[in-house]
Amino acid sequence: MSTIRPAKITNVLPNSIAAEIGFEAGDAIVAINGTRPRDLIDYQFLCADELLELEVLDAAGKTHHLEIEKDYDEDLGLEFETALFDALIQCNNRCPFCFIDQQPAGKRSSLYLKDDDYRLSFLYGSYLTLTNLPEKEWQRIEQMRLSPLYVSVHATEPEVRIRLLKNSRAGQILEQLKWFQKRRLQIHAQVVVCPGINDGEHLERTLTDLVAFHTGEVPTVASVAVVPVGLTRFRPPEDELVPVTPTKAQEVITQVRSLASKFKQKYGSSVVWLADEWFLIAGEELPSEAEYEEYPQIDNGVGSIRLFIKQFHHAAAELLPRKISPSKKLTWVVGNAVEKAFQSILNELNAVDGLEVQMEALASDYWGQNISVTGLITGHDLLLNLQGKDLGTAILLPSVMLKHGELIFLDDMSVAEVAATLNTQIIPVSGVEELIDQCVAVNELHLI
Repeated sequence: MSTIRPAKITNVLPNSIAAEIGFEAGDAIVAINGTRPRDLIDYQFLCADELLELEVLDAAGKTHHLEIEKDYDEDLGLEFETALFDALIQCNNRCPFCFIDQQPAGKRSSLYLKDDDYRLSFLYGSYLTLTNLPEKEWQRIEQMRLSPLYVSVHATEPEVRIRLLKNSRAGQILEQLKWFQKRRLQIHAQVVVCPGINDGEHLERTLTDLVAFHTGEVPTVASVAVVPVGLTRFRPPEDELVPVTPTKAQEVITQVRSLASKFKQKYGSSVVWLADEWFLIAGEELPSEAEYEEYPQIDNGVGSIRLFIKQFHHAAAELLPRKISPSKKLTWVVGNAVEKAFQSILNELNAVDGLEVQMEALASDYWGQNISVTGLITGHDLLLNLQGKDLGTAILLPSVMLKHGELIFLDDMSVAEVAATLNTQIIPVSGVEELIDQCVAVNELHLI
């Protein structure tokens, strides 16, 4: 049994209950009403009560007992170091396309953690395979109604899924979906297409099987994302994988769109969506905004480019001035996969008198990819492509390139290190409003 550690507090929200009581960063919650929370789910559930008895460990190691009376469901205003106060449920599959196994050795240890944890799936939308869950965790999912979860299916035919996951338990996926169905719990599914293994007739079978669970008031399978396999030059030898070519991408687009059209006629929803990468690889136009419905798989790269463009033009109408003074020149770094799609954004920025934004759309030499999404560009790639160029006042860097909450690239280079080598400011930007703000701010550019 894994040890439950005290839940270490990293931030106390101003004007919150916790702030009034005097909680500080560095304090830790040991127990709530006599129960040790094993994760953020337990914490939120236990804190819903109106009367709380807390056992707290302060930063000096002294134990305190507090009583709090509050409204039902009122938040205490605490943020924690991690969502899990016990051990991460790790993955014991050996999927050849796993990104964790396609990295070079010797980087920070967190890059090699292979999680298959339903709690992170419920809280943050990360994908799990359901092959690593002991019975007590299935019971907890049912008892606490932890829905929806995000499940990597890849194939519904037992022999194909076992081949992909290298795990004999992988063949139970349809029985597991029936378990969710019986309990009126939902999942969002993803299928990573590996040419020659789970494409063609296997892909059609998988999508047909999954969409058969899209029935009733609470459809068990709420949505399905179809994603192309991503390969790096560090991947294990003899992994039987081949990259997705433009021809294969066009084939999958045609196949999935045809199925989605039939599903829409039957269910009133496409249910199945293609990740943006398919269209970028194929050199085809992205689908219209209407095709994405409510963007159910936005975090899986399904419609994220179209939504970003829409949000930019909407924000630009309110926030972009006609002219700025003094004038300035900036470099906006993105993955080359979005170069064509983001031209309209670039044009609108450069229509501002006094503003010059040049786009540097990069492939990732580090990962060995000719077509790269923005989130995989590394410090190595910036140095390789930008040294010696006129970068203007600063580089605008999408924050998806960086480790969450830190100024570190996936290759362990720091933003400060890259900025020093390029002799320029690097400004991480998150979302369209920060992008616009940094472009037009009259004050000096500032690091975020």
